[in-house]
Amino acid sequence: MSAHPHHHDAAERVSLDRNTTQAQHHVGHEHGGDALFKALFFTLGFAVIEVIAGFWSGSLALLSDAGHMVTDSTALGLAALAAWLAQKPPSNKFTYGLVRLEILAALFNSLLMFGLIAFIVIEAIERLANPQPVIGSAVMLVAFIGLLVNLVVAWLLQHGGDGLNTRAAFLHVLGDLLGSLAALIAGAVIWATGYMPIDPILSLLVSGLILVSAWRLLAESIHILMEGVPAQVNLDNVLLDLDDIPGVRRVHDLHIWTLSSGQVALSAHLELDSFEDWDRILQVSRAHLDKHHGIRHVTLQAELGPR
Repeated sequence: MSAHPHHHDAAERVSLDRNTTQAQHHVGHEHGGDALFKALFFTLGFAVIEVIAGFWSGSLALLSDAGHMVTDSTALGLAALAAWLAQKPPSNKFTYGLVRLEILAALFNSLLMFGLIAFIVIEAIERLANPQPVIGSAVMLVAFIGLLVNLVVAWLLQHGGDGLNTRAAFLHVLGDLLGSLAALIAGAVIWATGYMPIDPILSLLVSGLILVSAWRLLAESIHILMEGVPAQVNLDNVLLDLDDIPGVRRVHDLHIWTLSSGQVALSAHLELDSFEDWDRILQVSRAHLDKHHGIRHVTLQAELGPR
């Protein structure tokens, strides 16, 4: 698959310039901008209420959920902004447009989640050593309302698109759901038994669950930014399929990467028996890559193989 130097005479170079075609097909996808803005409105509005209630009741579980929702508000704001900017057309400076902004927003979201986890863990350890009084009934009420709000936001995002950016925001909301549920349980236990350590214990449990989601999101974002081969695409199978097309001698310099969610790109050099068959080979290659591998943004370079 490595590149090898090719020597053509002047006639071959003219033929190459005339017959080589770059087939590029941009595939739009739902960025979920409207859903993100609606989710931002609900999340930010309730975050303010939950912060006040968390300080008043003295509950770490409620404060953790409030902090997570504040983080979510920032994350959703960035995600909504990125979704809007990603729809801007390509320019002379950014020939792919701004579609990569959603990946950067997802990366930043994951880092925010790591920061939140660190805060919760440090505070929970402190509270385990020095338990603080908590108003269980107030925690239960606020946590229950928060659970309903998060269910509404999760529904909005679930029906707002399947891009990485929207999924990143959805992961935040799932963390909020867990946080609200943990706060609800903590409030119920404290109200019924007076067992204060349940508050930081459940906060630590939620932090562990959030950590798994944050790590996966971070890994996926970095993989895309490093232009790694998408998980759903097998590079060897793509190479074999292109190599099996009649008229293709060899495939080299094959690259497959993700532009943004739903946009997989491919570039490759195809050594041909003859340029006369290039139109057919190009059409067959594009159709096969689309049907069998889900790749629609394709750039193929035709070359005359050694005689």
